[in-house]
Amino acid sequence: MEYKAEIQEADEEKYPGATVLIGNVQMNHEGIDLTCQQALYYRKQNFFKAIGNVLIKQGDTITQTSDYADYDANAKQALSWGNVVLKDPTMTLTTDTLQFDRINQKLYYQSYATIKDETNTLKSKYGNYYLEDKKFIATTRVTVVNPEHNLESEHLNYYTETGHTYLYGPSTITNTQNENRIYCEKGFYDTKTDISHFLDNAKIYSKERTIEGDSLYYDKKRGFASATNNIQIIDTVQNFISRGNYAELFELKDSLYIIKKAVAISIIDKDSMFIHGDTLLVTGKPKKRIVRTYHNVKIFKSDLQGKCDSIHTNQTTGYTKMYRNPVIWSDQNQITGDSIYLQSNTETENLDSLKVFNNAFIISKDSLSKDDFNQIKGRNMYGKFLENKLKTLFVEGNAESVYFNRNEETDVLETITKEISSNIEFVFDNGEIESIKYLKASEGKTYPPSMFPDEDRKLKNFIWREDEQPKKMEDIFIVDKNDGKKPPLKKKSSKNSSAVIQDKKLKEKKKVSKLQDNE
Repeated sequence: MEYKAEIQEADEEKYPGATVLIGNVQMNHEGIDLTCQQALYYRKQNFFKAIGNVLIKQGDTITQTSDYADYDANAKQALSWGNVVLKDPTMTLTTDTLQFDRINQKLYYQSYATIKDETNTLKSKYGNYYLEDKKFIATTRVTVVNPEHNLESEHLNYYTETGHTYLYGPSTITNTQNENRIYCEKGFYDTKTDISHFLDNAKIYSKERTIEGDSLYYDKKRGFASATNNIQIIDTVQNFISRGNYAELFELKDSLYIIKKAVAISIIDKDSMFIHGDTLLVTGKPKKRIVRTYHNVKIFKSDLQGKCDSIHTNQTTGYTKMYRNPVIWSDQNQITGDSIYLQSNTETENLDSLKVFNNAFIISKDSLSKDDFNQIKGRNMYGKFLENKLKTLFVEGNAESVYFNRNEETDVLETITKEISSNIEFVFDNGEIESIKYLKASEGKTYPPSMFPDEDRKLKNFIWREDEQPKKMEDIFIVDKNDGKKPPLKKKSSKNSSAVIQDKKLKEKKKVSKLQDNE
């Protein structure tokens, strides 16, 4: 160690074993330069105590000022305290007490520090800074603040050159411009590009949505987020939840895309409607959103179930349209048609009305017979709901019905009625027909059960689809056997095969003719 000062003296009584240095004190040791007003140098221990306006320099890059400093030349350890300020090309650190480990090129503090770089201001109670890697490990009451974000954590690693932040333990990032928040318990955040990746209980909170998932990726500048596994997206404006195992959110376009067990959940009067499909797409502003669900769609609600290939829901109008081989089950009734429209009350979100277009068909199983079904069919149907139960049904065009009439007291089947009319109106009570009104001239007949023609027990195009009905919420994920499969193509018979058939018919005729002659 080399040192010099304006005054050098010894005071064994007051400072035993020390050389007292006073005025313009300078010390140099293996690449470190130290200046101060006064110092005590203990030659035997190779230990230097600096007092007043202490300045430590390491090379051309690191400078540190403080009120006091101790330097152990053997261990290459420096302890500074009192208004400590350390600077390197990437940051400025201020604290009350700072330890400098020259061997490992590490700084550490245990009583709060503030670190400023060109982008952020970092504060924490405990921290280590590795000079070579430009890396901070900060723990306990950690904050990272810049003009756009405020990050709070209990443990993070921060790189001053790149602005990369690695989060460990409960951490929250708040956007100071719109108050959006991100929470995670493990993650990565680039403070310069605003790109982040979060794990472990990750959540994104905005004024309109909360996004949860096992893994969240977020690019703030692009307004893009993606989530993977156990995703839940809660619409905080309406009682609407989306779930799945992969999602993409485009904030600037108000667009949300979900696949892999995608489910849309609407909460209605403490009851929930679940709609599942291969793909879920939500677009539009709050209260004006369009929800589209594509392919292998199933619906479950305690009092309503359904199935189709695709669904289009307009939250503004409360209109839900079901396409391609749709079916819904309400109470004991199965309703089918080429397309089905459901109208909900936009205030209560309860079902208001029903429209079935082309080939409309409603079927309910007879209460005591597994082989008999009450049936209504027509070109179109229009129904009204009361307290989410079908109350009235108007059948328009080519209306037909078959109804099994039972004694109310004994449940004995008394008669079977078949009617044909242009238009018929039905009134229901708890899912069963209470009254029938024929609005135009009708043709029909009531039979005793034994006299009813067997071929009329089921109307044309009758299909009972009970096996496809989701009986509980979990059933919406079941893929039915024929879903997504095209019907087998019918083989066209060739001219040769047609000739063979004609030849066989001719031979059969000849055989019959011979038999007749023999007789």
